[in-house]
Amino acid sequence: MAKTVAAVIVETLQAAGASRCYGIPGDTLNHVTDAIRQSDIRWVHMRHEEAGGFAAGADALLTGELALCAGSCGPGSLHFINGLFESHRNRAPVVLIASQIVRDELGFDFPQEVDFKSVYQSCSVFCEEIRTPDQARRKTAMAAQAALAKRGVAVLIVPADISSAKAPDEPPFSVHRPQPQVRPSDVELDQIAATLAKGKKIAIYGGSGCEGAHDQVVALANMLQAPVAHTSRAKDFLEHDNPFDVGMTGIFGGEAGYHALMTCDTLLLLGCDFAWRQFYPDKATIIQVDLDGSHLGRRHPVNLGVVGDVGATLDALLPRVTSRDDRHFLAECLDHRARSVEKEGRHATVGKGGAIHPQYLTEVISRAAPPDTIYTADGGSPMVWCLRHIASTGQNRTVISLSHGTMANAMPQALGAKAAYPDRTVISLSGDGGIAMLLGDLLTAVQEKLPIKVAIFNNGALDFVEIEQKVEGLLDTYTDLLNPDFARVAEAMGLWGRRVEQAERLEQDVQDWLAAPGPALLDVVTDRFELVMPPKVAVDQVAGMALYSAKAILNGRGGDVKGIIQNLLS
Repeated sequence: MAKTVAAVIVETLQAAGASRCYGIPGDTLNHVTDAIRQSDIRWVHMRHEEAGGFAAGADALLTGELALCAGSCGPGSLHFINGLFESHRNRAPVVLIASQIVRDELGFDFPQEVDFKSVYQSCSVFCEEIRTPDQARRKTAMAAQAALAKRGVAVLIVPADISSAKAPDEPPFSVHRPQPQVRPSDVELDQIAATLAKGKKIAIYGGSGCEGAHDQVVALANMLQAPVAHTSRAKDFLEHDNPFDVGMTGIFGGEAGYHALMTCDTLLLLGCDFAWRQFYPDKATIIQVDLDGSHLGRRHPVNLGVVGDVGATLDALLPRVTSRDDRHFLAECLDHRARSVEKEGRHATVGKGGAIHPQYLTEVISRAAPPDTIYTADGGSPMVWCLRHIASTGQNRTVISLSHGTMANAMPQALGAKAAYPDRTVISLSGDGGIAMLLGDLLTAVQEKLPIKVAIFNNGALDFVEIEQKVEGLLDTYTDLLNPDFARVAEAMGLWGRRVEQAERLEQDVQDWLAAPGPALLDVVTDRFELVMPPKVAVDQVAGMALYSAKAILNGRGGDVKGIIQNLLS
């Protein structure tokens, strides 16, 4: 039987390193799915394409290899959009095979016709249609090359009559995986060293660009006696085995990281593109190192910006740096860190009357889970509890929607992580709103035999939205959730399920949940009135909460105010 263009596409992607494809079959995709059937690529049959985009993104982010999505024409491939926006902003190398109606009908408003190029161009590094069979291997290779080299989503639009066509002879286009070392010039390195030598209170702020550079960052901090703060995305890379760590700063961070950055006189940004300007110092000298030159100075003005991979840059910089003995600023920041950790830990205990604080649930899971666990967490409060209360081990990983900030990401991302790492424990920390949004893909865990562990933080509300409304002085509106017993729903779908309403058995319940042989769901009723507190509470936030309290009392909701106050005072 003659080889089809679909077979060429699949063959090229497999040669580029793709091992799994997440999607739902459909008419215009049939020749592609048939080619995947005959390949070594695993087809992961999703129940919703959005979940497939999340799953593929987690797979690609964690492995560094290509992950694939594939959808039918029109609504099928369109449904991937939010999951792939998340994947693209996480810089995950994903290729979407967006099958299209036949070419003869394009441009005539044919049923299910969608202009995928205009839809996906804003969330991709490559978005092109294969227009003739002779282009297939070359365009597929270029899509994969772009996804891997630029770290993002590539979209390959494939009309149905192209995928079913006989494959012509083509030159052997293939994907290349260069690994250049990029560092600043010697002159720039000398400038960095000279600027650091002038500093009295030096702080280091590391981002996701510090992946693989943990030891160099710690060595530099030791030479400079400098505290190391990190972004949320750098938690996995800088928090563990780091005596200079003062934690995160930013909206989800702690007071110690915030103090280090706001009181330093010299700040070294390493692979950090943190967006919120109010968390940068106004009067410090700022040096920025980033692999992407377009990131230099785009969040806050910097005094010296250089292009380089963090690891390679620090390897070249360390011999130029003069060691310091003065530990006063470091000791001050570490003292803030110790007090911040103690304060955050106060609610990581059993609440009044056996109430389950979400912090307590998170720490119980962290203590019980293996050291190489992969965690995913829904946008909103589960994300904050994960970042603050899951201990970094140097082996575990966290996958969180930080740049895109979407709901419902955690459970489908856990599916992709488990498909990529079947021998590791994968835990989804899901909000009750998030899990309900893409609930159907719990069936994927059962059908595809992906034994993920899902913990639901069930407080009956869109918690983060409530907090945002209260801080603005508004009554919380339309945030209530009338939830089912998720454990019983999970059991009906074929998962192990248990509901937990009191803290006394939580530790045993978590042990049982982790030990369950297949996919398992723990529905945990958590405290409705727990607040996510930022590292610094602004005057307008205090005023907003005061205004909310007054409105709540006047509207007969004094019990809500009482619950919040009790939590703040406990």
